[in-house]
Amino acid sequence: MSRRLPVYLLLDTSGSMHGEPIEQVKNGVQTLVAALRQDPHALETAYLSIITFDSQAKQVVPLTDLASFQLPGLKASGSTALGDALSLVADCRQREVVKTTTEVRGDWKPMVFLMSDGVPDSGWESGLNRFRQEKWGVIVGCAVGQHGDTQVLSQVAGPESVVMLETADPGSISAFFKWVSASISVGSQKVDSGQKEVSGLSELPPPPPEIQVVGV
Repeated sequence: MSRRLPVYLLLDTSGSMHGEPIEQVKNGVQTLVAALRQDPHALETAYLSIITFDSQAKQVVPLTDLASFQLPGLKASGSTALGDALSLVADCRQREVVKTTTEVRGDWKPMVFLMSDGVPDSGWESGLNRFRQEKWGVIVGCAVGQHGDTQVLSQVAGPESVVMLETADPGSISAFFKWVSASISVGSQKVDSGQKEVSGLSELPPPPPEIQVVGV
């Protein structure tokens, strides 16, 4: 069994994403999966999971190889339970990612891409504390639109790994998911060729013009 590169997408499905934005997120995930299926490195190593969060967090797709991946229906409603999503992804990592032991070379550290367009529900910091107990590879936070909270995302991803989409329009969301798929491809190529795994935004492909890097 080759070492897997787990990728967790944490997607905000709160009410403010209703309508066009959530449709574009669905299209974006489809585009991302289609692009990665064209990449032999990613097909070999990348495993994808989706966690959505609105008034509660749900893992709607467990860690799945790209060939078998199927996107479930996504609906937008409710508030922004970011803390629950962070606790949940930490628990999923604990359960799904193979750890390295003296006998086994475990999976690579997971890549996490978190997209949110609003301010999290109160008390989210306990989820952040749980999240920080696990080891991660790259964590990227993406704030969508005027109300995306870059301060919160920088606490999750680190101040230098937050990007922003000015608007939730189709072009921006599509550009974000294309960039994520290119980033996962880079991660899986490094993994396949035995290099060190990617650990920060600087090692990912440069984001397209629709995506601003906040922390620079």
